[in-house]
Amino acid sequence: MQYDDELYGKVEIAEPVLRDLIASEAVQRTKGISQHGITALIGITPPFSRFDHSVGAMLLVRRLGATVEEQIAALLHDISHTAFSHVIDFVFDDQNGQSYHEEKKEEVVANSDIPEILHRHGMDWRAFMDEDDFSLLEQPSPTLCADRLDYFLRDLEFLKLATRAEIRAAVESLKVVEGRIAVNDIGAARWLAYTFIEADRASWSNFREVGLYQVTAEAIKAADRAGLIGAADLWGSDEALWRKLRSADHPEVTRWVELITPGTRFTWSEERPVFRVETKVRSIDPPVAYGSSVTPLSVLDSAFARYRNEYLADKQGRWPMGVVSASPCIA
Repeated sequence: MQYDDELYGKVEIAEPVLRDLIASEAVQRTKGISQHGITALIGITPPFSRFDHSVGAMLLVRRLGATVEEQIAALLHDISHTAFSHVIDFVFDDQNGQSYHEEKKEEVVANSDIPEILHRHGMDWRAFMDEDDFSLLEQPSPTLCADRLDYFLRDLEFLKLATRAEIRAAVESLKVVEGRIAVNDIGAARWLAYTFIEADRASWSNFREVGLYQVTAEAIKAADRAGLIGAADLWGSDEALWRKLRSADHPEVTRWVELITPGTRFTWSEERPVFRVETKVRSIDPPVAYGSSVTPLSVLDSAFARYRNEYLADKQGRWPMGVVSASPCIA
């Protein structure tokens, strides 16, 4: 199998287990799940899918010398995302943790075609469920890992934060030291760190996007209360759930769905908030490699450390959000 990825180029995938997993029903389902959920459907954020990101994370750890086992873990790491991805965390009031897909992962995989495929190749699916066992794939924030890097780099051109050449240079700057991802010089580390915060500001914890996630969550909750959708709809595609919400003949659902547009604005409203929302705020502190030693950028660059701390502090707490729309459905 030759896979052509926009970040990592053409890669020959010869391992039968990887080819079989990519072709599996469970992994193929993620083609219908956008990385950005509802905002991708309405054209605000990049349209790439959880499939694109999962294969990308696999290709990145592969590029960095990972075992086949770690490549499998990377490919499967987002397999339990629901339709609209992290919108579901707003449905269940876990905006800051955003861990619903992690809580459901074992259940989803156990009931999929993944265990049989891995058994056929002499592997136990349970060995791939704890991402902490795979140091290139996952690391606690704010250090570098393939998951964090791939979705970041994949967003940059759409967000107009980097050119293809800059993204390629960032990938080339990565190296592995003692089983962890690091950067080969301080200039590349600074570029990654500051650009990551700009991506968070522009998209992942952007005020409007957080508001649209919460509005969509309210629509889903209203549709569920009215019996118009069920649990199975969450495990379908973005498009299928979006069609159900838009076609719902129910005033409360319609009231919220009409707000899910690029034209809806959100205001800071202490006096009359429609809702109060917190969200996950993201940053990185890239380890810089000098020979066999690795030092976080924040230790080497006190200006960056102050900048990052101030950014994180400014985003904390529950935001009181008002909603302004051309439609008078929310006062």
